[in-house]
Amino acid sequence: MRRFALLAGLLTAFAAAAPAAAYEIDPLTRQPLAPLFGTVPQATAIPREIVQYDGRYAPGTVVVSTSERRLYYVLGNGQAVRYGVGVGRPGFDWAGTKTVSRKAEWPSWTPPAQMLRRRPDLPRHMKGGPDNPLGARALYLGSSLYRIHGSNEPETIGQAVSSGCIRMLNDDVVDLYERVKVGTRVVVIR
Repeated sequence: MRRFALLAGLLTAFAAAAPAAAYEIDPLTRQPLAPLFGTVPQATAIPREIVQYDGRYAPGTVVVSTSERRLYYVLGNGQAVRYGVGVGRPGFDWAGTKTVSRKAEWPSWTPPAQMLRRRPDLPRHMKGGPDNPLGARALYLGSSLYRIHGSNEPETIGQAVSSGCIRMLNDDVVDLYERVKVGTRVVVIR
């Protein structure tokens, strides 16, 4: 019984010493960058944060660095919002400039023919929702098959595992979705 009381005391002390959640403040809206769907444990999450950014891109540009596995939304004044992303696995990585041609909330997913040839076990169509691989939001990139989208596999963020799409945590893609407009320039660099 004494051991149990000691363990309970340690757990209570640890919980009391744990820091309160701190959120960056969005400079555009002055609102906290709070998660929408809950958080991924900090040990595995790549935090969204406002960082110094000296890139040559105009405010409002989305820049994806596949080597860093980070996406930057350029704010201007030497700052950007930095997000962790999952990128294309070897053979499916790419670089170039695209434009956001469409935005969708809880998008449905129809795997392209090329993907179905590689993975005939995939469904032919999935309605949008929490189990859909495109996650909470999708930004379609021009007429390509590529998208920036949420993911129902948060463990893939920071990895090179996709068929070329840029994956984000659902909380992060919702945040980016609110910032980005159709017509936004997206630059993918290696």
